[in-house]
Amino acid sequence: MSITPIVPGNEEEPIYNRLFWLCYLANVILVTANALTFRFADLITYLGGTEELVGDIVSCGVLVALVARFFLGQGIDRYGVRRLWAISAVIFVIGAAGLAFSRSLGWEIFAFRTFFATGIAGMFTCSVVHIQQRVPHHRRTEVIGSLGSSGFVGMILGTQVSDFMLKWLPPGNDQFYALFGIPALLGVFYFAIVLAVTRNDVHRRPRVTPAAHQLLFRYWPGQVVIVAIMMGLSFTVVSVFLTRFVTQRELGGIGTFFAGYAISAFLIRILTRRWGETVGRNKMITMGLMGHAIGHLILPSITQEWQLIGPSILCGFGHALLFPAVVSLGTESFPKHYRGTGTTIVLGFFDAGAIIFAPILGSIIDKWGIVPMFYTSAAVMTLTASVYTVTANHGISKDMADVPQELCVSLEEAID
Repeated sequence: MSITPIVPGNEEEPIYNRLFWLCYLANVILVTANALTFRFADLITYLGGTEELVGDIVSCGVLVALVARFFLGQGIDRYGVRRLWAISAVIFVIGAAGLAFSRSLGWEIFAFRTFFATGIAGMFTCSVVHIQQRVPHHRRTEVIGSLGSSGFVGMILGTQVSDFMLKWLPPGNDQFYALFGIPALLGVFYFAIVLAVTRNDVHRRPRVTPAAHQLLFRYWPGQVVIVAIMMGLSFTVVSVFLTRFVTQRELGGIGTFFAGYAISAFLIRILTRRWGETVGRNKMITMGLMGHAIGHLILPSITQEWQLIGPSILCGFGHALLFPAVVSLGTESFPKHYRGTGTTIVLGFFDAGAIIFAPILGSIIDKWGIVPMFYTSAAVMTLTASVYTVTANHGISKDMADVPQELCVSLEEAID
């Protein structure tokens, strides 16, 4: 296993304890730091680059992060989550600090963006692995969703602070020193929390730690991987290219959109935290995909800043439902002692969405404008939702049928 299996033996034992809230705080810090860098496209255009170059740099960074995930999962299974979590935080700090001082479009900015993306991938994966291993199987979807709500708090903080800095700092270098330097400092604080959270972890390495690609073929997650790719597409739209849309139409800042996005997602996540058991995760996926699609479809009609609230609520609704359902469904096909690798594989398909679509969307913007880009993303999301709705098993019994499987896995671990 990847971490000490401190799993409640009694269903009534609380899972929202001190450990959970420390992980929650760490996640708020991570997403705040990441949201501050949503102006990355502005940095590239400030340095003389194009939208397509933005997509190329982002895609390059995420591609390396995706490759790193395959080694990350196996590393977690072999060496434990504590070591890999701390290393990921250090890599993130190096990447963010490097971007803060990058003032050319040479290989250095590709390298630092790669460090940045790889660090985030590792930090986020380790936090999910760490927390889901410590709760009963039937509450994994709930706790993943609850921990994920911290991201919406960080999203509000990061985007509001970035808008504030753009307003009060002189245009140019000072703005970008702040937008990427502060995340580096937050990464140091995050590193300290990781050491505190994992200080009592004792790792027991499985007898066999297969390579990630072997586990992927053996425990293929199914159709949910396509949904994970769509999540990567959607987040690329709002975190990379939305800032260019807001700037072009002089709508103020991205803070309004992400405030609506995060508040909506936070409230929906809390209200629907038990939907995995009552409504079913497949239905959550269908509704989540359509939330994103409709939100992207509305964005081109926006002419005033306050109008960003409508599509932001729809996209937040989609995010709130999709993430816990996708991660829970995607990882449960993997045995518990390989859950670290399973989680990195599922999250890796989020990265795959960014790798595939970032350069495509950037090219569409350069050739035809930003409005066709929104219509393209909405159409792809709608098509995926339609196919998934027709082909997936939407019965709640599908979600509940895996509890005996988890018991079998526990027996398998006991034998090992």
